[in-house]
Amino acid sequence: MSRAAERRERLRATAAERGLDAVLVTNLLNVRYLTGFTGSNGALLLRTDPSSAHPDLFGTDGRYTTQAGTQVPDVALLVDRGTVPALAREAVRGGAGRIGYESHEVTVDDLGQLERVLTDGAAGAAVPELVSVRRVVEEPRAVKDAEEVESLRRACAVADLALAELAAEGALRPGRTELQVGRELDARMLALGAEAPSFETIVAAGANSAIPHHRPDGTELRPGDLLKLDFGATVDGYHSDMTRTVVLGHAADWQREVYELVAAAQAAGRAALAVGADVVAVDAASRDVIAAAGHADHFTHGLGHGVGLEIHEAPGIGPLGAGTLAAGMAVTVEPGVYLPGHGGVRIEDTLVVTADAPELLTLTSKELLVL
Repeated sequence: MSRAAERRERLRATAAERGLDAVLVTNLLNVRYLTGFTGSNGALLLRTDPSSAHPDLFGTDGRYTTQAGTQVPDVALLVDRGTVPALAREAVRGGAGRIGYESHEVTVDDLGQLERVLTDGAAGAAVPELVSVRRVVEEPRAVKDAEEVESLRRACAVADLALAELAAEGALRPGRTELQVGRELDARMLALGAEAPSFETIVAAGANSAIPHHRPDGTELRPGDLLKLDFGATVDGYHSDMTRTVVLGHAADWQREVYELVAAAQAAGRAALAVGADVVAVDAASRDVIAAAGHADHFTHGLGHGVGLEIHEAPGIGPLGAGTLAAGMAVTVEPGVYLPGHGGVRIEDTLVVTADAPELLTLTSKELLVL
C-alpha cells in the first residue's frame, strides 16, 4: 500500500468514527497529501465504505487526465471541469447521507452550490447532510513520516548551501540593495535544486531589520548594518525556513548584546522542544529569557510554527497556541528582538521533534557572523 493509500485509510477510519458516509476533500495540499496529485485542480471523494459500484473518486478536469493517471493510479478518476459539484453528485448517487466537508476551506458561495447540488440530486428524497470536518487532514499532516522528514532535510540543506555560497563570494556587502541580495539568494536556491523559494525572501538591512516581515526594497546595505535574512527552499513540495542575522563590518556593542540575548532565547526554545511539551510552555521558555532582559515589548510574534507542505501549518507555537508536541512534528524556533529605528535580530531554525533531543535541520552556524 502506498503512503497516500495509508493516509486515506486513516481518514476513512476517522470518517467511520464520526458516522460519515463520505468525505469531500477540496484543499489542494490535502488532496496532494492523500493522493500524490500536484496539479492545480483536484478534489477527492473518499467513501467510508467503498464498493466496486461506488469507489473513492479523484476528480479533476481534462487538462490533468494524463497527470492524474500517473500520480493517482489507485483511485478511480472522474473528469469534469466542475470538479467539486461533480463529486458531490456522485456522493448522492452512492447513497451518502452524511458528507464531511472542509468547512475552513469552502466559501459561502461554494457551500451554497454544494447544498443546491445535494438538494437536486436527492430528487425529493432526504437531502444528504453536510458535516464540518475542519482540519481533519491537517491534524495528521502535522506529524511527518520518514520520507517527509528527508524532504525537509533536503530543503534545509539547499537553503544552508545557498547562504554559504553567497557569503563566501562576498555577495552580502555594502553598496548592494536588499532586492539584489534577495533575488540572488532565490536564484541560488533554484540552481541548487529547489522547486521554488518557500516564501517571499526577507532581506532587511539597518533599521529595516527591526521590521519582523520587512519586504526587501532598494535600500542599500551599509557598513555597520545588521542584515536579517529570512528564507527557505521548497523540495518535493516541502518547505524549509531559516533566519540568520549578520553584521556588515564592525559590530557595535549593542548589536552584540542583542544578538547574544536572542541566541540565548533561541537555545532555550530549542531545548524546550520535547514530546508532550505544551506549545505555550515552549514559547514561554524562550520569551521569558527576552522578557528578563527588559525586551518583552520587542518580541512581537509567536516563537514558531509547523512546516511541511505549507510554510505555516500546525502546530502554532506561541502565547495563543493550543496543544502539545508529538514526535515527528517539524517546527521552527524563531525568537527576535526588534528595536524600532535601530535594528533587529532574529535567529530561526527548522527542527523535528523526536523522542530524544530535537533534530536540527538548518545547520548554518548561529555564531554572530561579521562580514
